[in-house]
Amino acid sequence: MSVESLMVERRPERTLFILGGVMVGVAVLFLLFGASGQWDFVLPFRGRKLATALLVGYAIAVSTVLFQTVSGNRVLTPAILGFDNLYVFIQTCLLYFLGSGKASSLDPRLRFGVEVLIMVAFSAVLFWGLFGGGGRSLHLVLLTGVVLGVLFRSLASFLQRLIDPNEFIFLQDRFFASFNNPDQELLVVAFALTLGVSVVGLRMLKTFDVLVLGRETAINLGVDHQRTAAIILVLVAILVSVSSALVGPVTFFGLLVSNLAHTLVRTYRHALVLPAAALIAGVCLVAGQFVLEQVFAFNTSPRVIIDFVGGLVFIGMLMRRAPV
Repeated sequence: MSVESLMVERRPERTLFILGGVMVGVAVLFLLFGASGQWDFVLPFRGRKLATALLVGYAIAVSTVLFQTVSGNRVLTPAILGFDNLYVFIQTCLLYFLGSGKASSLDPRLRFGVEVLIMVAFSAVLFWGLFGGGGRSLHLVLLTGVVLGVLFRSLASFLQRLIDPNEFIFLQDRFFASFNNPDQELLVVAFALTLGVSVVGLRMLKTFDVLVLGRETAINLGVDHQRTAAIILVLVAILVSVSSALVGPVTFFGLLVSNLAHTLVRTYRHALVLPAAALIAGVCLVAGQFVLEQVFAFNTSPRVIIDFVGGLVFIGMLMRRAPV
């Protein structure tokens, strides 16, 4: 009997317990493997990378699950609104107008704050600009996000062609996920923002469960769908900006962990789906970083491992006709 079938047969709470145990085991292995007694250096250094991986995994998992809830589709991710392309466009503009020297010398907290504000403002303008008159479909927001995402990508590509090739190497480092050198102060700010989003989300858990039933049903049950969708988009924007600012965009990852969470937990209750997705994301990122360091000796990017394994798992889920 496979681990997946064992989890499905158990109650969702037991599935969360198993995932939590796996997460603890992977975290301990990552912290202690090959330490050779150099605890004063190894534990703080690896601890920061572990905290970054867990925070990023949590942000990606929660943002994807919430976005799929409000969109009513489990094959969509926040990337469809153009957040990832907007992040690339922001980084490209900074390097083009400031240069690599000034861009790298910017206060990371200021840079992070600007990125969060731009992404939140983008989601607010996108949503309220289309829903200001009322009566419009959320699918129009998604379609507009796709178009704007293509626009941001095209503008970023145009500016990148004008950038000096030597400085473009500096820009490329911002586009690939990396947990090797996390900024401690930035990590604290990201944790505070994520905590704030989590507090707001906890107060809306039952509302999230109602949204799963569909827009019309949710409205009939007393949910202000337009206001709730706007709040969710703002929360998603904050979480996406947190993960992107810390390690760069990881587009495919959220789709993987959200569908794995729904497959293993098999419930509509967000009080169980969200923790499951966060735990799966944490296990995958920490295990991927461990493989990157111990097997590949930093000769590849975590994104390559995540996309490769995630693609195999997702294709396997589709072939087995798992619900998506």
